[in-house]
Amino acid sequence: MDGGEAAAILRQAFGDSSDEEGDQLDGLEARDGDEREPPRRPAPRQSPTWAPIEEIDGLWLCGDFLSPEQQRSLLSAVEEEGWFIEASHNQAMRFGSLPAWATELSNSIREAVLLGDFVPEFELSNSDAREDTSLFPILPLELLGREPLFDQLIVNLYHPGEGICAHVDLMRFGDGIAIVSLESPCIMHFTWVGDTCNTSSEVENEQPMSKVPVYLPPGSLVLMSGEARYLWKHEINRKPGFQVWQGQELDQKRRISITLRKLSIAE
Repeated sequence: MDGGEAAAILRQAFGDSSDEEGDQLDGLEARDGDEREPPRRPAPRQSPTWAPIEEIDGLWLCGDFLSPEQQRSLLSAVEEEGWFIEASHNQAMRFGSLPAWATELSNSIREAVLLGDFVPEFELSNSDAREDTSLFPILPLELLGREPLFDQLIVNLYHPGEGICAHVDLMRFGDGIAIVSLESPCIMHFTWVGDTCNTSSEVENEQPMSKVPVYLPPGSLVLMSGEARYLWKHEINRKPGFQVWQGQELDQKRRISITLRKLSIAE
């Protein structure tokens, strides 16, 4: 699929707004304040590659979501916010109107889902295709088409040895959660927690599963929906001995995570 075809798909699916922001974080390439020069587009590259985590329904990983250049641009945009100037500050949250770079990131996530290798080519003018959610295995169409896609941002800074305990995101946030990783790689572990809203014997007798490890390289994107969002806890333990992948312990450095969510209730 070439760039013209991709743009046409985005316009037909979501109108002109998604396409106007540019492809794959174009806007992050021009943050130097010089309005006389047009934004630079990143060098063309292959469509992002999505991989399902087979043990967990609704969990997808895009390991090549951001190129090294795009990672640097996104990291620069985060640092320019000044959230982490003081050593005691390691988290920033925003609701509603997000920074421009976060909106661009959100648009790029939508495009990555639409144009990724796991999405078949189809004709969006076909009403049946619009309603067939199997055409969107990475993120259901009812989530992919919402506006805005995300309206809540949380940015966390983790120093070596720091992580986050096992949890399911609060129910105040809706389905469909995106996590972008920058700088140090890490391993995120997922643990089944069961359906706490269902009291059927089948669920009550369900045995807990072993932790499922997922390797998150810098520039990667994780999407959680359905069971992955509601029925699995996720955690990151970066203490020595816990970050081992393919027999090798990861070199722990500073890591920044960017999480985008959608509020399900009014603030």
